[in-house]
Amino acid sequence: MYDLIAELYPICRSITGNGVRKTLDIIGKHVPLEIHEVPTGTNVFDWTIPKEWNISDAYIKNSKGEIIVDFKKSNLHILNYSSPVHKKLSLKELQEHIFTLPNQVDVIPYLTTYYKENWGFCMQYNQYKKLPDDEYEVFINSSLKNGSLTYGEFFIKGKTDDEILFTSYVCHPSLCNDNLSGVVLITYLAKLLKNLNLKYSYRFLFIPETIGAITWLSKNVSNLSKIKCGLVATCVGDPGAFTYKKTRNNTSKIDRIVEKVLLDSKVPHKIVNFFPSGSDERQFSSPGFDLHIGSLMRTMYTVFPEYHTSADNLDFVTADSMRESLEQYLKVIFILENDAKYANLVSKCEPQLGKRGLYDAVGGQKKQKIEKMALLWVLNLSDGGNSLLDISIRSGLTFEEIKNAADLLYEKKLLKIID
Repeated sequence: MYDLIAELYPICRSITGNGVRKTLDIIGKHVPLEIHEVPTGTNVFDWTIPKEWNISDAYIKNSKGEIIVDFKKSNLHILNYSSPVHKKLSLKELQEHIFTLPNQVDVIPYLTTYYKENWGFCMQYNQYKKLPDDEYEVFINSSLKNGSLTYGEFFIKGKTDDEILFTSYVCHPSLCNDNLSGVVLITYLAKLLKNLNLKYSYRFLFIPETIGAITWLSKNVSNLSKIKCGLVATCVGDPGAFTYKKTRNNTSKIDRIVEKVLLDSKVPHKIVNFFPSGSDERQFSSPGFDLHIGSLMRTMYTVFPEYHTSADNLDFVTADSMRESLEQYLKVIFILENDAKYANLVSKCEPQLGKRGLYDAVGGQKKQKIEKMALLWVLNLSDGGNSLLDISIRSGLTFEEIKNAADLLYEKKLLKIID
């Protein structure tokens, strides 16, 4: 996963353009993507697909012809979606088109001008303050033309038509945690799931943030009832503690699953309630849809100081963090796939477990006590109304312990599956 982040890192991406296509081509080497192109000018709810933006070069030169800001060294140097320009300016005129972070003097900010034609450069504040009074040449070789918005989709058919949605955004340029980490995580999640025999169907979206989610929703209104829940993957590569942003519903099944996974994993984490900003969960959770889509992250966007700066680089994300994040997502899927409701076939008092070989001859060890309690919890709460997830939450035992107990009781014909 880390190697794939490194491969994608140099590409200049935006909400449209060849950077997105190149990114999807590389992802397509790992999972077969269906590519969609939505033309400029297409109405998608209250929005319109903008002109397509592409860029090949940009720089600022001083009067000596020395390049002082170079797009080819960092694509964050350009104000993303900048219009083409080639002119000479005084320092005062140039300053109107320079963007910096005075509170973070050694980093390049990531800024955009998607829906208002403008041009500009981003640079380190320390460098900006040292610019002498001079004549500067600015050059941006970009284009804004009728084209299309591009997104990729991968679908795994399960036993049912009910779908679980995983989505991440492919519009950010050289930013590793936000959000190449999310793109790469769901790529590998799809790779791991695509050859399995699954209960649910799984849909993976690789879309430009905001406008891409809005576009996909507008094209799939008639099928949205199939989506039972899902997660937006973002900011999963940094070494910070996990964060889960709950769904708009606030008590949906995916909320309960992710909270249980984080609790059972005994990893540092925090749970935050839904709020209507952030990433694409706000589009999927808009009132007209109210899909149960949460977001499982590590350090939440805007919180880490590297956010939307050149410091969100290959040194900020780690292979270990990516592995741990993938593990949490797989545990979520494990619960989704294995949760079920059972009915106790011997519901009047406890069945005699000893004669069925369910009590070890030598008791008293901690592990055996846990196994016994799991059996008793499953038997007592398997009344047709509680799922294994419900039982694991109420008992305080891990979902895996409860699932193992249910499997054993089912094998001994003490339970039947009802849902």
